[in-house]
Amino acid sequence: MHAREERPVTAVLGPTNTGKTHLAVERMCGHSSGMIGFPLRLLAREVYDRVVKIKGANQVALITGEEKIVPKDARWFLCTAESMPLDKDLAFVGVDEAQLGADRERGHVFTDRILRARGREETMILGSEALRPMLKTLVPGIDILNRPRFSTLSYAGAKKISRLPKRSAIVAFSAEEVYAVAEMLRRLRGGAAVVMGALSPRTRNAQVAMFQAGEVDYLVATDAIGMGLNMDVAHVAFASLDKFDGQRQRRLTVAEMAQIAGRAGRHQRDGTFGALVEDGPGAFTPEEVLAIEEHRFPRLDHLFWREGQPDFSSVDDLIHSLEARPEMRELRAAPKALDLLVLKRLAEEDWVRDRARGPAMVKRFWAACGVPDFRKVGLDPHARFCAKLFGYLSEGQGHVPHTWFAEEIARLDNVAGDVEVLAGRIAAARSWAYIANRADWLADPAYWAGRAAQVEERLSDALHLSLTQRFVDKRTTMLLRQIGASPRDLPVTIGAQGEVMVEDHMIGHLHGFGFTVAPDARAGDKRLLLAAAERRLGDERARRGTALVEAPDVAFVLSAEAGEPPAIAWDGLKVATLTQGPSLVRPAIALDRTLECLDAGLRGRIKTRLAAWVGDRMAQHVPALVALEAVTRDAGAGPALRAVAAALIDQGGLLPRIDHRVAIDGLDPAARKRLRRIGIAIGALDLFDPRLLKPVAARWRRALLAARHARPVAAAPAEGATVLPRTAPGAHLSQGYRAIALQAVRVDLVERIAKAAFEARSGRKPFAPDPALAISIGVQPATLERLMAGLGFKIIRVEDRVAHWVWRGRAPAPVAPPPRDNAFSALADLNIRHG
Repeated sequence: MHAREERPVTAVLGPTNTGKTHLAVERMCGHSSGMIGFPLRLLAREVYDRVVKIKGANQVALITGEEKIVPKDARWFLCTAESMPLDKDLAFVGVDEAQLGADRERGHVFTDRILRARGREETMILGSEALRPMLKTLVPGIDILNRPRFSTLSYAGAKKISRLPKRSAIVAFSAEEVYAVAEMLRRLRGGAAVVMGALSPRTRNAQVAMFQAGEVDYLVATDAIGMGLNMDVAHVAFASLDKFDGQRQRRLTVAEMAQIAGRAGRHQRDGTFGALVEDGPGAFTPEEVLAIEEHRFPRLDHLFWREGQPDFSSVDDLIHSLEARPEMRELRAAPKALDLLVLKRLAEEDWVRDRARGPAMVKRFWAACGVPDFRKVGLDPHARFCAKLFGYLSEGQGHVPHTWFAEEIARLDNVAGDVEVLAGRIAAARSWAYIANRADWLADPAYWAGRAAQVEERLSDALHLSLTQRFVDKRTTMLLRQIGASPRDLPVTIGAQGEVMVEDHMIGHLHGFGFTVAPDARAGDKRLLLAAAERRLGDERARRGTALVEAPDVAFVLSAEAGEPPAIAWDGLKVATLTQGPSLVRPAIALDRTLECLDAGLRGRIKTRLAAWVGDRMAQHVPALVALEAVTRDAGAGPALRAVAAALIDQGGLLPRIDHRVAIDGLDPAARKRLRRIGIAIGALDLFDPRLLKPVAARWRRALLAARHARPVAAAPAEGATVLPRTAPGAHLSQGYRAIALQAVRVDLVERIAKAAFEARSGRKPFAPDPALAISIGVQPATLERLMAGLGFKIIRVEDRVAHWVWRGRAPAPVAPPPRDNAFSALADLNIRHG
């Protein structure tokens, strides 16, 4: 477990801006060959570009998980720590940011490099001063040098975003927070560049170049900025001091704060740091400020370790070696990383164990488990992906099918979408780039690595463009500079089609009463543009409100779309919604939120106008419901009639007789006559107004019921349908169709069939009703038989396929649904209430 002591090792420790990385690069280039391992792909790429300028592209290699550029004559290697080829015999080997050995997620990688990565002539370990005691113990005889910071780092206090100095970097700890800060800077300061570890090198370089060139004065970044990325930053502001470390939300350690704050200042130029708030958890404590300014941090008392040369004899031996405990007290067993969790999950599968036999295949299995979860989908989905991958790697030629690879890459080769979508595609593309850069996982790895790189480049360019459009749109900034930074002074005009213009720039559209910001104006501008528009649009909105009040009836339409609240539209614009009122025919009218911009008096006049229109339309299309409402308030109508009228209103004018048999039987002849005069048919099975079955009346009825019960409008049956399949939309009694057997028959036609049956019978003598009426409207024989049984008839025989019935002398009963076996059994189901 100790490092190999026969090779001299030097450690260069100190805070940021001490030139440690620059020193290591100089030392490496002074040797005949060399390698440096970095914590980030971005940093490896940055140093690679630098060394290429010194040594030439044909002698310099870049090795990361997703990218490999390895010329055949390569002598100098720039790598991520995980990708360092430790089997190479090189004169110089360096490890950057070695204090990450204390990181719970990746620490075991850096600890392994501290212990095993050695150059033939020189080894250099770079890190913070906190690493000193660990190096003294783990690397006996190590020569430790301290590098002081080139410039002074001092605390500048808390500053709001609007008061941050130019050349500031604001550090946040989630993509959502980064985007929110960048949008605020765009609104207040004209824009910001964005740097996150998840960005591809191409996108990151383009964003940094924009900052370095002065196109924007602010940079928003994650803590990836603390890992040696070189930018001309004068001040570092912390948006927060908490981060999620993969297990929990916690406060940054002082060393982490210093690592990030140290990006401020470059070479001999002093830098400052601070927070965005003065108090609370987002503010620095005096002790933290003092420690950062004086570069005094707690020394590390342990590093995380995992066996760097595991046993590949079998799957069990591999797991056992990876879970082995370290022998030295300064080392702690690394928490189970994702690769080990995937390994243990897949090791439970019999097919995996059958294939992972022998050291070579076990090693291949472990490599498949080690594919990083770039997409951040979590253990289970990632384990399934790795299982599919190993399935291909362990059969046939051991190659991933080019069809699978090609299909996935083609799916990702799409530059449409916003920042989040493009970033997600780049993350997914990194998985395929990682696979393509494994030497023996594809039949033609070089071709597919190139294809993956092409897709990443296209997506990276699109992401840079999207980031720039979202966070550096200069339209509003230019306008504010022209008019003195006050949105109230913007010269707003309104075009004939509702387009809202500021000079020659369209900032949005006035649709009805609502102002919509132009689609290309991002979230950070919306409040500003809304403020600019609100002041100037009042007169136009008032004019439109007056026009609404004075509009003729034909300008209004009832909107009763299935699944939506019932609404009123004026010239195609939704202006109000029908909501629950005192009764079915007295719905409340709620004006659309876009009308809230109008004054209270005008809104009241609009409500009165819409209520009058609704009342007129109900009197025209659903007069029976209006008349029934009057009956319920008529004290002289009698209790039975008022009860039936109230029930009819509650059901929207369609009432199953069985549910209100007592009240209906209690109606005297005068009450029945009054109902018929209103338009209510008292049928054998239902009470209803036939006019409500007409399309326009039915639409109003559905809208009124939806408003009354505060629910969306129900699905409508097919217009003009007499019979529906039982499962069709609207095939139930609430929509005017009675379900019988496997069909639903319109209630007025049910009554016609019932009337014909009663007229055809002669006392209790057997009779055969004429089926012509039922057949003409599409009623099936089984439906007719069930209906007859429900009406109180009993089939006694069938002659020449003609059913003969007899009256049982029973009152009509509800028609029950078909039994489970679809056999005809009306008697058994007679008393089942229809739903």
